[in-house]
Amino acid sequence: MDHNARIAASWEANADNWIATIDHAEIDSRNLVTNEAILQAVIAAGLKSVIDIGCGEGWLTRAMQEAGMNAYGVDAVPALIDNAIHKGGAHYAVATFRELGEGKLYLPVKTAAAVINFALLDEMDSAFLLQRIHLLLQPNAKIFIQTLHPLTMAMQGDYTSGWKEGSWDGLKREFKLPYEWYFRTLADWTNLFHASGLRLNKVLEPLHPVTKVPASIIFQLEC
Repeated sequence: MDHNARIAASWEANADNWIATIDHAEIDSRNLVTNEAILQAVIAAGLKSVIDIGCGEGWLTRAMQEAGMNAYGVDAVPALIDNAIHKGGAHYAVATFRELGEGKLYLPVKTAAAVINFALLDEMDSAFLLQRIHLLLQPNAKIFIQTLHPLTMAMQGDYTSGWKEGSWDGLKREFKLPYEWYFRTLADWTNLFHASGLRLNKVLEPLHPVTKVPASIIFQLEC
């Protein structure tokens, strides 16, 4: 089984646990920092429409709708999308990154922005999506990517791009089937954006209020 298949199998096996984890706000970094950071970054841009790629059970899509945006969510895991539809109505669809990049998903509109929140977990399909994301969006659309801050890996002594061991450690529920995920250094992120024809306009580093260490990094781009 390749990396992408392992990632998909893990999320399919853990969909119910993930839904419960989000519903009960069990991840402190999200509650304290990263959820609000990505939402406020999008709100500050004054956008009218956005697609939430890798939306999971759809919390961010719904939050953007509540802020007055026409927001749509897409995820590769049917169980997560079923839950999103149950909570938020028919604003969601099932599609992988590769299917999105290949234009295999019909979207009702081309949106003014895309947000990808902690969802770029693999190597090749993530790159493929970014290279073709402009096909989903209006001209000069904005893209918001929140991901693990590269400093996190540097502090662990392995600051090299590549596949890293993952785990569900630290979460309260009985998750299973951990998977490897693809880490990029800051230089490799910027090189990927350049190769994809995306302009990097701003970088945000949301700080944990107690540790004062970046809880994530948010790239604001334009295509």
